[in-house]
Amino acid sequence: MTTYFHLNPSMFGEREQLLLESDTLEASAFRFESGVAAIRLRNELGELVLLPYQGQQIWSASFRGRNLTMRSMFDQPRATRVYLETYGGFLLHCGFTAMGVPADGDAHPLHGELPNAPYQDAYLVVGKDERGSYIGLGGSYQHTVAFSFNYQAEPLVKLYAGSSLFTIDLSFTNLKRTPMEYMYMAHANFRPVDNGRLVYSAHCTPATVRVRTSIPSHVRPGPEFAPFLQELSEHPEKHNVLKPGLAFDPEIVFFIDYLADGDGWAHTMQVHPDGSADYLSHRPTELDKGVRWICRTPDQDALGMVLPSTAEPEGYHVEKTKGNVKMLDAGATYKCSMVAGVLTIDDARTLEEKIEGILAE
Repeated sequence: MTTYFHLNPSMFGEREQLLLESDTLEASAFRFESGVAAIRLRNELGELVLLPYQGQQIWSASFRGRNLTMRSMFDQPRATRVYLETYGGFLLHCGFTAMGVPADGDAHPLHGELPNAPYQDAYLVVGKDERGSYIGLGGSYQHTVAFSFNYQAEPLVKLYAGSSLFTIDLSFTNLKRTPMEYMYMAHANFRPVDNGRLVYSAHCTPATVRVRTSIPSHVRPGPEFAPFLQELSEHPEKHNVLKPGLAFDPEIVFFIDYLADGDGWAHTMQVHPDGSADYLSHRPTELDKGVRWICRTPDQDALGMVLPSTAEPEGYHVEKTKGNVKMLDAGATYKCSMVAGVLTIDDARTLEEKIEGILAE
């Protein structure tokens, strides 16, 4: 049995209030001082803070005693649709009509309309599936532009009892009577740790872990940037351990060719020095481009260890030329799923052995 609890903006006040409780799972509502409405989902091992009406972002994630979320210049979300004026969340949905850094000839905003989209409907859900008992947040956003676009986005995040892993499911339905182009990226921003190891189901060669050499207009690199790019393009394995002092300033981006296990999942971990790991998995059949984004500066410290995507983030026209802009038929629905969170030392060790097996095949 699945129970839905539909939300209303009037439920969100300055004082946090409990809305729903189911065994060890609970959901509460509050507003940041900025006025942005938020839902806190909790279980025994941690919590997620999500923005039900602003992009359905996962603003922060904390499990097993640590904050997984990037360090940014924002201590709370701002009520704006401008991407860089409220950038600091754990996971932002990017796209769907276009995505990436606008290049010459592009008219779309940075990473599209989805990151801070004004959702019309939001709801809490309680139920049980093959992973166990869960509490979650879902919603819907309809994006309509006359003569151009008409689609509905429906994300759903589930937090499970007794687990430090959570799921992210999305569906996008083309409401038009004609096909539409689409691009999507899950911009997941973990917090990097010094000497963390990146372990992932892809061969690390210059051909399969490619460094982006173009420089976005919103970044200003220093003199050490170009030599570091060249070094990583020839030896990408040098970034697999996040040693202090590596010049991920202002940012480094990789395009990675992922391999999947027998169930269709690709895996990525940041293994901490204590042996536990931050984790994200995705299906390459749904999200066929693996993008990695690392930014380590005095003001921002972020590890997008994998941003599962349908295209690379070079903007609409560049990706269209590459053949990476996909098509969704009239009335059709595109779906994708991810799993993220924290793995224990034993689970991280077991997964690393599994990844080694995938790469050995």
